[in-house]
Amino acid sequence: MKKTMVLFSLLTLFCGLCTRQVSAQEKSNITVRGSELNNGVVIMDVLKASKIYQLQCNQGAPGCTSLQNGNYLMVELPKNFGMYECRDVEVYPQSATPDTALPDKDKKLGEYCLVEK
Repeated sequence: MKKTMVLFSLLTLFCGLCTRQVSAQEKSNITVRGSELNNGVVIMDVLKASKIYQLQCNQGAPGCTSLQNGNYLMVELPKNFGMYECRDVEVYPQSATPDTALPDKDKKLGEYCLVEK
């Protein structure tokens, strides 16, 4: 019984930390301005808050989709989350979520590295 209580306490603590990190995700609107394929890497030029960035992913990787030019919602994942070892982001349609909620994972268009230019 004592082991079960300790395990339950650790699990509760861990889940509380996960929830706190998920709620700390930063959402922002981006505009995709162009894309290219270079040696198996999909590279998209994006504009976020008047700054130019690139979204990059490995062609053929799950969640690597070349996006059409247009506006999207980008969610920056907490450090050490996601499949890439960089500033990992998920991209959703711009209409995916109201400002107060996290987007529905079923509507995710892709997962990328965010690189500042």
